[in-house]
Amino acid sequence: MARLYLIRHGRPSSTWGGHDDDPGLDETGQEQARAARDWLLSRPEAERPTLVVSSPLRRCRETAEPTAQTLGVAAEIDPVVGEIPTPRALSAEARPGWLREAFQGTWGAIQGDMDYDAWRGEIIASLARRGNTAVFSHYVAINAAVSKLLGVDQVLAFRPDHCSITILETDGETVRLVEKGAEAATSVL
Repeated sequence: MARLYLIRHGRPSSTWGGHDDDPGLDETGQEQARAARDWLLSRPEAERPTLVVSSPLRRCRETAEPTAQTLGVAAEIDPVVGEIPTPRALSAEARPGWLREAFQGTWGAIQGDMDYDAWRGEIIASLARRGNTAVFSHYVAINAAVSKLLGVDQVLAFRPDHCSITILETDGETVRLVEKGAEAATSVL
């Protein structure tokens, strides 16, 4: 069984709904990224990641960078593990309210122009095909994977902290949750 590590990005330099829609990491986030790298590389050799995957967004790419550099690999950019797709007709100003409403409900009840339960399936399919991999992603995408693996329809399965590491296993076809990452109060809600 290969080990998969879902890492929420480090603390960004601005919060969601702010003026910068693709912020990088602040100083604390950079420290968190280095701590995540150190933890990942301290795993037993059979469980240590050899590949790095990142959401296309800057905060994830910057969180992935220390791990990728130390492993000597380029991070693969995978939009599937990116932020939850926002309905096309939704304005940037309306996105925070849409997200708050989505967080309170179920995957099937999210209002938008796509099937959000199918998106959860795409995330799991992307993860299943990987070997030992560190995947740097987002709060909602990690919840999408965890809730799918737990068989629950609630959007929020848990509240992963910045650089929280959730451990999964895959045999190349199926994915299993081993351990949820650290939880913390978050400004997302």
